[in-house]
Amino acid sequence: MRRSFTSLIAVLLLMALSTLPANAAGRLLAAVTLSGTNATFLVSNPGTAAVSGWTLVFELPAGVTASSPQNGSIRQNGTRVTFTPAYYIDTVQAGRNTEPYSPKVTFSSAVQPTSCTINGANCDGTGGEPPPAAPLTATYDVAGTSAKFVVANNGTTPITNWSIVFDLPAGVTAGNAQNGAISQSGRTVTLTPAHYNGTIAAGRTTEPYSPTFTVSTSGAEPTSCRVNDVNCDGTPDTPPGAPGNLRSPVKTTRTVSLAWNAATPGSLPITGYEVYNGTASAATVSGTEATVTGLTPNTSYTFTVKAKDRKGTLSAASAPVTVVTNNPANDTQPPTVPGNLRSTAKTNSTVTLAWDASTDNTGVANYDVLNGTTVVATVTGTTTVVTGLSPSTEYAFSVRARDSYDNLSAASTVVRVTTSDLVDGHARVAYFVQWGIYGRQYFVKNIDTTGAAAKLTHINYAFGNIDPVNLTCLQGVTKGTTSNPQDPNQGDGAGDAEADYARPFSSGQSVDGVADSGWDKLQGNFNQFKKLKVKHPHLKVLISLGGWTFSKYFSDVAATDAARKKFVSSCIDIYIKGNLPLYNGYGGPGTGLGVFDGIDLDWEWPGAEGHAGNHIGPNDKANNTLLIAEFRRQLDALSATTGKRYLLTSFTPADPVKIAAGWDLRAIAGDLDMMNIQGYDFHGAGSDNSWEPNRTGHQANLHLDTDSPYNPDFSLEKAVDVYLNAGVNPRKLNVGLAYYGRGWKEVAAGGKNGEWQTANGAAQGQFPEEAGNRGYSNLVAGVPGCTVYHDVQAVATYCYTGANGQWWSFDDAWSIGKKAAWLRSKNLLGAMIWELSGDTGVLTTALDTGLR
Repeated sequence: MRRSFTSLIAVLLLMALSTLPANAAGRLLAAVTLSGTNATFLVSNPGTAAVSGWTLVFELPAGVTASSPQNGSIRQNGTRVTFTPAYYIDTVQAGRNTEPYSPKVTFSSAVQPTSCTINGANCDGTGGEPPPAAPLTATYDVAGTSAKFVVANNGTTPITNWSIVFDLPAGVTAGNAQNGAISQSGRTVTLTPAHYNGTIAAGRTTEPYSPTFTVSTSGAEPTSCRVNDVNCDGTPDTPPGAPGNLRSPVKTTRTVSLAWNAATPGSLPITGYEVYNGTASAATVSGTEATVTGLTPNTSYTFTVKAKDRKGTLSAASAPVTVVTNNPANDTQPPTVPGNLRSTAKTNSTVTLAWDASTDNTGVANYDVLNGTTVVATVTGTTTVVTGLSPSTEYAFSVRARDSYDNLSAASTVVRVTTSDLVDGHARVAYFVQWGIYGRQYFVKNIDTTGAAAKLTHINYAFGNIDPVNLTCLQGVTKGTTSNPQDPNQGDGAGDAEADYARPFSSGQSVDGVADSGWDKLQGNFNQFKKLKVKHPHLKVLISLGGWTFSKYFSDVAATDAARKKFVSSCIDIYIKGNLPLYNGYGGPGTGLGVFDGIDLDWEWPGAEGHAGNHIGPNDKANNTLLIAEFRRQLDALSATTGKRYLLTSFTPADPVKIAAGWDLRAIAGDLDMMNIQGYDFHGAGSDNSWEPNRTGHQANLHLDTDSPYNPDFSLEKAVDVYLNAGVNPRKLNVGLAYYGRGWKEVAAGGKNGEWQTANGAAQGQFPEEAGNRGYSNLVAGVPGCTVYHDVQAVATYCYTGANGQWWSFDDAWSIGKKAAWLRSKNLLGAMIWELSGDTGVLTTALDTGLR
């Protein structure tokens, strides 16, 4: 006779209760019955108090899927299924169960689920007590392309500063967040709350202000989900499954190649595998193959592999495989030399190589791919993609074959390949100054409305500072500089987090015409740049570190390997990973992700004079090279996890003396994507009447002026020649253009309309604190009677108001056009602009026209 469904449940519950520990108050039980492929889970509460916020997790055999949930939602990751109840059964009263609304799920095959847990404890009541309820849980819901997370505080105290990190299926993107902010890197999405729902009271949820967003694929479900680094459903972390079928397809006298089947993910995606030689770590890889080197010939080794998830949790070890390395005495004949090495494709950071197979009496084991004398890859096939390369850089590759007895062939013929340029055509790089939103009233929106955004390729955000105490990148503070430009401590601790990411902009100041709410975690210039990049997807934005006032501590952060690693890591964490320090409720983990595409280094100047008080060391030149290399290394390491290449550029001097003191041009060229050569400030009168107050001079001439009284003097051409003569590829070089003028007062008549004549200090500037300095548009409108002249021989523009008047040196559309034609004739990469607020669009249009 068949038992009734009710009778079966009763028996199961009695069995569970008989094994239930005496202290199990608050523990739920779950029993499952099957009817064909339909499973029903009866959840009951045998305790004396109601239990809220439960989650059911179970395993299915490989290949079986769960679908069509009733009275809740499901999420399947490999063989693991998580059931989250609907709100009306989320609380189970004491002595009650979920009937008549018990969870129901349909399986693709009639199978019995295994490893059932409810709130982390066994469903049948055996084993240990359930772990304490997670402080926060997050429930995901999707209808079409509209998605939502409801976050609940299960604790007894308010919780602030929460965030959700979840992974979407490949190709799915998230955006258009409401009541929060979304950033995405690859498949990983970070969701941060708005200011008003960033704190959740005890026992409450984010409703009715839960974060909502859209997904690009209808019904897309997260493949993993964490809220404040705890599983969104509140269940304990589960490690990855053990890798299967570990085997050795190839071995030599000193190497063993291993392969295995991918492990099943646990709570988090698998990020790599750890290979062990006995108990010792032998390799760490991201894929399912590895080659262990440095072994002893004719020796037995036992290997295992463990999977590692994003948090670093390791799986159980695979079944071991034992391998005996070959005896070299058994074969001394090397393979033939690989033939016909060729490049079949290239980008600005990769080269694809292919070659004809070698032959060998015992078989070819693998091939070493060399860049110069350095092995950059060891592969078993006859093609590979060499990654992590620099744009516009020549590399010399060769290949040698290895047989299974570690006999090496001679290297193949060398093939030389120059990577593609960073951009097609010419780069147009411009600085946007953080402080431009104040007196200049120049907002990120203006980059768009003046037409510059459509014409530029890169924007450098000026400037990031260095923490004088911790010697890390400095953010999260708003502190101005002192008014005295000669104060050696002028920039110590200075920054403007308010302008960067806390200041709300009105609809009239916003790129998309939508005002900031005042509550979002990311506002200010950073948020506006995210909007600008949505409107102009070709634009890349870099954070520029240093500058004239903030370079004081570069020598310190570059001085040792430990200091370099610490500094670089901090900068990448803040600006590339977007972990902005909290500032008045703004910022937080991941809030700045996606703002910046790279880092621009603006050390003024290693090994030479700069701002008053700058630290200068005898090893600055060598340490500058090492610092740049460390930035490149850590950025490339991040690229390996995100799949995105990050830019590294540098502002570099025009003065040959400063170049010699601090810049090993050939050494740094391979790590930098481009160099922005200062093409201005050759002459000028400082705001405090320092520098050259008593004689006028060109501040941005292309060629040396034959009338100049200075010897030696400066010119853009002379500066560029230093780089070219050092062997730097011209397609890595941008020449600096001035969107502002340098001016003198009380200039004597004579020369060519005041050119190189005596003066009496800096002319009145655009702002009281900036004597001798005016933005281009302000200069042409704000200095009445200043007649414009062009020095054709030097390619320099200036204006003069007449005897004992003002004399200004600057770039205009004429000089920019001439410089654009010249840089094209030299095959340079492009031009760099300091800085955007000086132009209403006239100069950028002239540059764009000249570079076409």
